[in-house]
Amino acid sequence: MRMFKVTACVPSQTRIRTQRELQNTYFTKLVPYDNWFKEQQRIQKMGGSIVNVQLATGKPGSNAGLQ
Repeated sequence: MRMFKVTACVPSQTRIRTQRELQNTYFTKLVPYDNWFKEQQRIQKMGGSIVNVQLATGKPGSNAGLQ
């Protein structure tokens, strides 16, 4: 199974009303290839941005006919 290592930055949900500046939270997680599109939409709906995406396990180009 192919897994992506995704690093993203999202605004923190805590203390937004008490402070003027937003605190950004960076996180890295492993996402299966099948759930990649759903995870991408989730990050963007939260107002975040994707910083880095790497192939953690599997072969590059296995679904593109490049084997």
